[in-house]
Amino acid sequence: MSDPTPPSVAWVAADWGTSHLRLWPMGANGVPLCRIDSDKGMSSLTAADYEQTLLTLLEPYMVSNAALDVVCCGMAGSRQGWAEAPYAAAPCTPPSFDTATRVQTQDARLRVYILSGVKQAEPADVMRGEETQIAGVLAAHPDLDGVICLPGTHTKWVSVKGGEITGFATFLSGELFQLVSQHSVLRHTLAPQGWDDGAFKDGCLEGTATPNRLANALFGLRAGALLNDLDPVAARSHASGFLLGMEIEALRREWQGRAVVIVGENEIARAYATALELQGATAEVTDAEKVTLAGLSAAYAQMK
Repeated sequence: MSDPTPPSVAWVAADWGTSHLRLWPMGANGVPLCRIDSDKGMSSLTAADYEQTLLTLLEPYMVSNAALDVVCCGMAGSRQGWAEAPYAAAPCTPPSFDTATRVQTQDARLRVYILSGVKQAEPADVMRGEETQIAGVLAAHPDLDGVICLPGTHTKWVSVKGGEITGFATFLSGELFQLVSQHSVLRHTLAPQGWDDGAFKDGCLEGTATPNRLANALFGLRAGALLNDLDPVAARSHASGFLLGMEIEALRREWQGRAVVIVGENEIARAYATALELQGATAEVTDAEKVTLAGLSAAYAQMK
């Protein structure tokens, strides 16, 4: 019977988020053999569940006489996660293996390390997982003096210079849009899906021009639907654009005249790129999985 463990598996990269887990068994040449996706995110696990989750998902790659190194970023290191990994304080270089937390496992076939997040004292802010993507961006752009935008439910805008995170800001825009579109009176006005590019751009321009009118502008969509039969897809796109326009305007001093890198090639990343282009800025959009792997690989290389 042949050994089921691929001989070229050197280590495992792990991105352990709130709702999802992604694992990449890595070959000795630094190329992932595959990607394993799981819904076993932090929110569905207790601290006692993490080890068994890895053992189950990585069983094809385990051998009895050797330990498999797993390098994790993300919410596994949160207070509600597997083991709390202390925050590094900004300004700082993106945390790597030298500050990683070794997790005590019952199975000797696993050696698990969780990378630290980053905290900022004033204004108070935190990140977990994004710092590894920032490390991946800086691996490709070591001299970057600019802003890295990491879109999501809680979007991060991170200023970098000289290989360091010099400051960052988190915006709740994505979650706010979800709340408004699903749990407010606008749930009757905004389509559950669909996209109107023109309405989105109009919303962006309105959001940057009059960010203090958010509450009024949102109710205006409701009134427009009642009085003028405003299309639900256009209303949804306009609301999204207004929120992004507000965000762009709030950070104008950070991104204006500087290089901007957006992490993610999905529709959210493209929306941020469009919002910036409307203000005369050009952003480079880079693949999120690529930079996550680059950051985790840089940490593993430091370990070796």
